Amino acid sequence: MSQINPDTERESLYVNLDKMTTNELLSNINKEDKKVADIVEGQIPNIEKLVDAIVIKMKLGGRLFYIGAGTSGRIGVLDASECPPTFGVPDNWIIGIIAGGESAIRKAIENAEDDVDQAWRDLSAYEISNLDVVIGIAASGNTPYVIGGLKKARENNIVTGSISCNSESLISKEADYPIELIVGPEFLTGSTRMKAGTSQKLVLNMISTSVMIKLGRIYGNKMIDMQLSNKKLVQRAVEMIIEELQIDQELASDLLKKHKSVRAVLLAQNKNLEV
Repeated sequence: MSQINPDTERESLYVNLDKMTTNELLSNINKEDKKVADIVEGQIPNIEKLVDAIVIKMKLGGRLFYIGAGTSGRIGVLDASECPPTFGVPDNWIIGIIAGGESAIRKAIENAEDDVDQAWRDLSAYEISNLDVVIGIAASGNTPYVIGGLKKARENNIVTGSISCNSESLISKEADYPIELIVGPEFLTGSTRMKAGTSQKLVLNMISTSVMIKLGRIYGNKMIDMQLSNKKLVQRAVEMIIEELQIDQELASDLLKKHKSVRAVLLAQNKNLEV
């Protein structure tokens, strides 16, 4: 099922990296990184279609799943894990699954990505249904774990998306909404934790943030549902309340202690406020 990838495995544009000065290394890596945002911009129409499809399903009670292996899997887990503290949503709204399980987040698990059936077993543990959406993430676009998961999802009438860095990748063929980020050869040949990983992280940021906004999890440009898990975030919440209600810090702090979230404070203070 795997194949040589002409995009992510191409030879670096740079030679003799081991002879470069530190400044040359950093400058050339940065030069390559600057290309990524433009590539992502070109995929906005495809990202938009996927976001809108996700919002429809989640409004019906569905969930968003990311599946991936290695770096791609870790990026998916990271994005999913940041949504509850940022948007105050349950941790089962957006779920990141990595080949090899939780231990693979910190340590590579040998051959985990080669099992074409394991992703569906992992998804089935969550009682996945056609209300849900599955996004497969793979820099090469040819990872058996991801291909198998997307294929079974489609067989079960589940909406699928994909994020790869290879044109006409195999996961694109199993996705209703494929996104291909052709960032070109890596600075270090084949090291897709670099530009490919950066492009995937940018797109997942765009997807999850846009979905949460369209589901009403912010107010204006503020994270009114964020979890108040440390002093910095509590102070940020107090400042939001001060700005919105035009009150002093002491009253804002008291209201936050009473109502436990910025959203609850705003609702309590303004019955006509739509949040």
